[in-house]
Amino acid sequence: MTKEEFSRLAARGPVLLDGATGSSLRAAGMPVGVSPELWVLEHREVLLELQRGYVEAGSRVIMASTFSANRPGLRHFGLEDRLKELNAVLTALSKEAAGDRALVAGDLSTLGRPLEPVGDMPYGEAYGTYREQMEALAESGADLLAVETLMGMDEAAAALDAAAELGLPVMVSFSAEADGGLLFGGTVREAAAMAQELGASAVGVNCSVGPDQLEAVVRSIREAVDIPVIAKPNAGLPAIDEMGQAHYSMGPKDFARHMGALAGAGAGILGGCCGTTPEYIRQLAAVLRLESVSR
Repeated sequence: MTKEEFSRLAARGPVLLDGATGSSLRAAGMPVGVSPELWVLEHREVLLELQRGYVEAGSRVIMASTFSANRPGLRHFGLEDRLKELNAVLTALSKEAAGDRALVAGDLSTLGRPLEPVGDMPYGEAYGTYREQMEALAESGADLLAVETLMGMDEAAAALDAAAELGLPVMVSFSAEADGGLLFGGTVREAAAMAQELGASAVGVNCSVGPDQLEAVVRSIREAVDIPVIAKPNAGLPAIDEMGQAHYSMGPKDFARHMGALAGAGAGILGGCCGTTPEYIRQLAAVLRLESVSR
């Protein structure tokens, strides 16, 4: 997909993303402390069923299960030498789930460390980490890239610089507090404007809080940029039970209702993060009067 094709898609009206992957895999039995990439490959039908459910609910972009499939993330499990293979196989698995009904975004995460001089990560290390995985995703046939849950402007800059020569659309979303602040400093409004200047095709927020706390944040981003605005929040706030499982406070209908308010505030690319399921996307499609595909 070209950047121009992505712009035309977004201009036709709201674009639905998928909902959560990680929390859904945990609910399906994925243990804590394992490589999510290997677990998915050993339980392919779990991911296929989940992502087909999102497509049937109305998602027009789903995320490949490559969120932590970068060199630092894979090194934790001794899998760094399988980076290209894992990104390729996981992208192919999501493309199988999507069929011809949805696009597949190669998904990339925050690196979790602030860049110099605020932190200890050199810019070149961040750039190289993103570039290596982005090249693997592009070669694997990802339709576009999604860099999610970013905590600061510098890592967004490194990611967008790394993507510059690949030609794919890049969606960039930050994990912001309800007041728009970022963990590594600055505000999401400032970060969104910078991301647009560096070539992002869409920019916004994901994870962190529920949609009921983000209307002012989304409105602020909409005022700062000309590109589409992303809203992909959690299903409210989590409570952790004695087994370590997270239970989120907002059900599908309430989530969809609050997401409708975010659409009214200027979000044009909408989905769900932690705690959401295909039913959340189905309800969101209904609120936005978009087509979903019944089972």
